[in-house]
Amino acid sequence: MKSPLDEQGEDILPWQLFQAKIFEWKKPLVLPLYRPGRSLDFSQTGFNFVVVSGRFVSLCERLGIQDEVQFIPARVEEHPEPYFVLNTLRIIRCVDEARCEEFSFWGPEDGEPERVGHYRHVSGLKVDPEKIGATSIFRPWGWLVPLIVSERVKRAIEEEGLIGPRFIEV
Repeated sequence: MKSPLDEQGEDILPWQLFQAKIFEWKKPLVLPLYRPGRSLDFSQTGFNFVVVSGRFVSLCERLGIQDEVQFIPARVEEHPEPYFVLNTLRIIRCVDEARCEEFSFWGPEDGEPERVGHYRHVSGLKVDPEKIGATSIFRPWGWLVPLIVSERVKRAIEEEGLIGPRFIEV
């Protein structure tokens, strides 16, 4: 999928979905279809925002984690079933640099002052479980690319047979 659109076809800036804040929006977002094919319950786009099905939303409600995420109604072109853009409401400073394969930071010389001090690149991401606590779904501070779920959520997704997510242990 591409960037979400409003009803007039204007891009919604995806960075707004990486602030760990409620995204105020009144109407369903419109999601252009990137590649035709089978409907998925979970899809991470090239912009790293996540689109989920109603089945995924129901699972999160049953797990009692709906306070950790916001589900923004969306319409996916050519798919009539309801979809949602998942807005993660938790960002945790938890990257375990000592166990990561490699990482680098944005610096002042990179010309992007709002990113200075954040991770520019992380390979072989590892997180410190002590810093995560009981959180079930979040993004790591400074490296907002991955969406991380707890083992409990991973097992529930697998048991439910949801289509689309891929898991890598971190």
